[in-house]
Amino acid sequence: MAKQVDKKFAWVIKNFSSLQCEKLYSAPVQIGDCKWRLLAYPSGDNVDNLSLFLEVADIESLPYGWGRFVKLRLTIVKQVSEEHSVLKETHRWFDQKVWGWGFVSMLPLAKLHDEKEGFLVNGELMIVAEVDALEVIDSLDESEGSEEATQPSKKVKLNDDGAMSRDFLEEASPGKESMHVNGFQVLPSQAESVRRIFERHPDIASGFRAKNQHLRKASMNFLLSLVETLCQSLQELSNEDIVEADIALTYLKDAGFKVDWLEKKLDLVREKKEKERSCLAKLQETGEFLLKLKQKCTELDALMEIEKAELSATRTPLSFEDVV
Repeated sequence: MAKQVDKKFAWVIKNFSSLQCEKLYSAPVQIGDCKWRLLAYPSGDNVDNLSLFLEVADIESLPYGWGRFVKLRLTIVKQVSEEHSVLKETHRWFDQKVWGWGFVSMLPLAKLHDEKEGFLVNGELMIVAEVDALEVIDSLDESEGSEEATQPSKKVKLNDDGAMSRDFLEEASPGKESMHVNGFQVLPSQAESVRRIFERHPDIASGFRAKNQHLRKASMNFLLSLVETLCQSLQELSNEDIVEADIALTYLKDAGFKVDWLEKKLDLVREKKEKERSCLAKLQETGEFLLKLKQKCTELDALMEIEKAELSATRTPLSFEDVV
């Protein structure tokens, strides 16, 4: 049984303790424009661990050249205390060649079947999957698989609510020009940036082997977007931006780009963001302290005026009438 809530879905496996099958699948669940399912190996995939994977369930219905860059979170729920559940996450590219990904060693079988641990309750195991498609590529024409293909693919970034947001990757349309720089198809506005990147890091794409022009273009746009993100002012750069930059960097490294230099820059920006947070906290603390001091000064000023009035009254000499 699989029950979906937004991008999450729960899979409850009944009678898990007595299962004899080598592997089993959850029911397919529609998230975004794809159907996804979980694949579990109850006795492990050649390991003494529960093995758990996510798969695209409807690959036959997807167009040639499709791709999904996904943030994946898999959780084995500890039903007696969810805060001690086992969570593993990753960011991976799903496409025609690799439509499944997960963890061979998700949870040791001995721990899973230990009644004291609380993963199995009445023989039932609960698994929660969260699937967030961060980047979508759909190519409808098989000719797009060639290096010379020039028709644009559909690329959109999805918001947290699944709606289409402002283009994350600048998309070419039939009316727009495109240029080739070091084997990558880019827009004229991107050409100079790409040239400068290759001048300073000539071996950046030496390990990148993708031939599909749309995958190459998407990868280069990921790189340019990451550089643009790191060039933002700290005031504009949010913690979510840092997380997305990490995701983009992971994608680029997995794709074969040599981006050690960019990883160092990201670490530097992350450190500066942490320092900014620390400075802001100290400024707020100092501001609150200063405000208290100002309030205290105001109170002291008022007290001084009272004391001055009292002193003035004390110094007033007695009149004849007062004395006589």
